[in-house]
Amino acid sequence: MLDLAFSTEDLAHTRFAFSPAWEVVASVRVLNSPGQHALHLPWIKRATAALDEAGLDIGLLRDLVPLRHLPGFLAGTPSTPLPELADELADLRDVPGRLVRRELDAMAGPRSPALARFHREPEAGLERLATLMERYWHLVLAPDWPRIRALLEGDVLYRSRLLAQGGAAELFNDLTPLIHWQAGTLTVAHRHLHAAVPLDGRGLVLVPSAFVWPRVFSKTDARWQPVLRYPPRGIATLWETGTATAPGALAAVVGRGRAMLLTELAAPASTAELARRTGLSAGAVSQHLGVLKAAGLVSGHRAGRHVLYVRTSLAEALVAGTGEVDC
Repeated sequence: MLDLAFSTEDLAHTRFAFSPAWEVVASVRVLNSPGQHALHLPWIKRATAALDEAGLDIGLLRDLVPLRHLPGFLAGTPSTPLPELADELADLRDVPGRLVRRELDAMAGPRSPALARFHREPEAGLERLATLMERYWHLVLAPDWPRIRALLEGDVLYRSRLLAQGGAAELFNDLTPLIHWQAGTLTVAHRHLHAAVPLDGRGLVLVPSAFVWPRVFSKTDARWQPVLRYPPRGIATLWETGTATAPGALAAVVGRGRAMLLTELAAPASTAELARRTGLSAGAVSQHLGVLKAAGLVSGHRAGRHVLYVRTSLAEALVAGTGEVDC
């Protein structure tokens, strides 16, 4: 159990960010224990086949990603809301050798030959690691990054609305059942960690991550701004394609296509993401969204290069009235 003590200043410095480098690390952990991550089975099969076909040896990455303690230098705290992988890897290359050795010394269990070499030659090891992470990214994550990014952006938009409506308590208590906010303290239900940590004005970076489900990961070391990585809302739909169905009662009112879209908008999503989930063409989705927007049932919000659509309060009441429930 981890208790994070917040001050007013900590709340003022709490922010959201994504991290491509972290998705590399977290996805390797999924590959290390596929039986514990059935949700990602479609991606696991594709990634394994791609790695085998390319002959890419990710042994160093696998050794650096055990089931519990992860070396802090693997994925630093994002300094911007959406850093580029190249920038994060540049930061990785600049990690001091003494810090690498300290983190490797903290890892439990016997040290593999690859990690022993890394410990002896940390600067050269960081270069090898950064190059490996870049190749891995382009091979198994870049093809799916648009859909992953859309899910993460939708989560941040949804959480931002919660913060505006109900403040920090509503934001934190909705993240996951593993996290609970009460009286200025954020409690994270870690199985193998028991500590109380004051944030001391550093704030907290909230990082939605596609590959952490069903757990949460935290980093509170004084060398980095504290980070909490959690599974985004709608994670169960990440790998679905064209499987949405329209609830009968709602379809009778607004039509099958629009009913499917309203149901899928339990979490904010882009036009492309909605087309992928429902099996409708992008043109049909745009047309339906235009009608729904004119009727006051959805609204659009720009997030970077994309527009994310969300249900309005009127639509929430309409969907709730049909007896349908959010996933």
